[in-house]
Amino acid sequence: MITDLQRVRNIGISAHIDSGKTTLTERILFYTGRIHAIHDVRGKDGVGAKMDSMELEKERGITIQSAATHCSWGEGENIHHINIIDTPGHVDFTIEVERALRVLDGAILVLCSVAGVQSQSITVDRQMRRYNVPRIAFVNKCDRQGANPIRVCRQLREKLNHNSVMVQIPWGLEDQHRGVVDLVTMRAYEFRGDNGEDLVESDIPAELQDMAEEYREIMLDTISMFSDDLMEAMLEEEVSEDLIHGALRKATLARQITPVLLGSAYKNKGVQKLLNAVVDWLPSPTEVENDAIDMEAEGESEDDKKVVVPCDPAGPFVGLAFKLEDGRYGQLTYVRVYSGTLNKGEFIYNLRGNKKVKVGRLVRMHSNEMEDIDSTCAGDIVAMFGVDCFSGDTFTDGSVEYAMTSIHVPNSVISIAIAPKDSKAQVNMSKALQRFTKEDPTFRVHTDHETNETIVSGMGELHLEVYIERMKREYKAEVTTSPPRVAYREAISKRAEFDYTHKKQTGGSGQYGRVVGFVEPMEGEDYEFVDQIKGGVIPREFIPSCDKGFKSMMDKGGLIEAPIVGVRVTINDGNYHAVDSSDNAFQAAARGAWRATYLKAKPVILEPIMRVGVEGPSEFQGNIIGTLNKRRGIILGMGEEEGYCQIDAEVPLSEMFGYSNELRSATQGKAEFSMEFEKYTQVPRNVQEDIIKEFQEKKEAS
Repeated sequence: MITDLQRVRNIGISAHIDSGKTTLTERILFYTGRIHAIHDVRGKDGVGAKMDSMELEKERGITIQSAATHCSWGEGENIHHINIIDTPGHVDFTIEVERALRVLDGAILVLCSVAGVQSQSITVDRQMRRYNVPRIAFVNKCDRQGANPIRVCRQLREKLNHNSVMVQIPWGLEDQHRGVVDLVTMRAYEFRGDNGEDLVESDIPAELQDMAEEYREIMLDTISMFSDDLMEAMLEEEVSEDLIHGALRKATLARQITPVLLGSAYKNKGVQKLLNAVVDWLPSPTEVENDAIDMEAEGESEDDKKVVVPCDPAGPFVGLAFKLEDGRYGQLTYVRVYSGTLNKGEFIYNLRGNKKVKVGRLVRMHSNEMEDIDSTCAGDIVAMFGVDCFSGDTFTDGSVEYAMTSIHVPNSVISIAIAPKDSKAQVNMSKALQRFTKEDPTFRVHTDHETNETIVSGMGELHLEVYIERMKREYKAEVTTSPPRVAYREAISKRAEFDYTHKKQTGGSGQYGRVVGFVEPMEGEDYEFVDQIKGGVIPREFIPSCDKGFKSMMDKGGLIEAPIVGVRVTINDGNYHAVDSSDNAFQAAARGAWRATYLKAKPVILEPIMRVGVEGPSEFQGNIIGTLNKRRGIILGMGEEEGYCQIDAEVPLSEMFGYSNELRSATQGKAEFSMEFEKYTQVPRNVQEDIIKEFQEKKEAS
């Protein structure tokens, strides 16, 4: 068990697609002695990278699930324990990045020295800001043609508003890339040996001396703003390495500075220096403030109940289950321990339902391998076996009722209908869906009550494709899929008034309820109910019934049966009967009022709009713009640098199906794109008519 928390680092490796995150993790594991042979993501040996343990990951050469591992770096008394989570780059698997950043103390933002800051780097950066994660940047692929790490450092400032500062300059670039010049020590480092394991230190080559002095001056000017001692030392020309490290650490932890390091993970250059930077400048668990909500505290809002959980092994146990996996031996729950100590065999409490559970087995993860441990304490990331829970649940020892603040879960934007091929596949499909929805909050399943189809929703085509493939491989569930369905919404566009009476007379007591008021569109919220009843024309006990009745109608609109959003319902008058009025009567009155008013409020269909970033050679700029224009895309901005163009656009999701194939053929396979959900907007009138017509035809056919 770790005892000195100052020597612990919990870090994540995040970036856009194909920037080299998994390759970098593989090298880190090699240099720290966790693995003894390097295997590449798309290696010819067929083994694949250690962190890509899933067969699908090896085949596609992408990371699908975040993988946790741990290693040690340093010697003697200076040895540090590092927990690492390697995250996917594809925006379809964004929940993996969200939950990793939620539990990490620091991060490495990996950037490609050729492509630089891409549209998805902006997404990853936004996620890091959401969880206040300090980071250092690693500009990878300095051996590639067109590499320009200095430009990437500038882009960090301009595009991401980072106070980025180069702490290294490259010793040669492209095929001449030999190593780095460290601006803190003012020494040159070359990486020799078969796997770059021999770090050779030397004087700075004469041709780099001027450049090194110029960039060291820039570095010192930038970081001295955060250290009076360093500023004083600069005036007296007595700058020491310790002063620089101290200032860099302080500014990085305060998220005021992003140190920029360089190298080439694939060519085994610069990784050891990056590990030193992780130890020197990223926070230990004790230097990060973690908030929880005290469920026993007095107060109305969450802010009133907020408490800081100190990272103290002697404190009460508090842990957050941030990721679940269904392994061969049952459910594996990844837990970040924030406070206290946890021993194998102990009982802990899940705050959801206050259930008491026993920790039967405690393990430390190394990708898909595990190592049994007897205990763990604050600041560590481990996994538990046989504990039934959901992602985002908080565990305590029962002495406190702290709920750790939850993980941001984005809404799913794409749906497909799936059907099993036979009865055996039906059972297996149910098991698979149960497991996947528990593991991944962005993967959702529901049954369409009209068509009885099973609908699965996710973050994109690739996201759903991967889960369908996993059903076949892991559960032997052969399923057929229907074309992707877009998650449309309906909304009203104008105010409309209602005055509706529900009257039903059967034998015995009848049903009576009258509601009067109006509906109107609103921004920001899905639904709001406003009670303006005065003088008891509707008794107080029936007001919630009216709300319940209106709310129940929001699930299905009258145009294409899509969920309704952006509605404010106000009731200001009504009537009741001393005998015949009831909860059911007023619910029915509200439902009837909504049905009678909906078309008067001029409903419209809203569609999800995606923010699409396309990057490719400048010669294809016209072709790329053409592909976006014909898909109802609105170009937001264009940039061009060193033969590459970057085009940002907003495109309706319904138009993005099959875009990757079209983009490939329009650019000879040289362009790539990423997309993420941006907002819902009203569809054009002609498109709305087509959508309604298509919906009616499908309904009649079924």
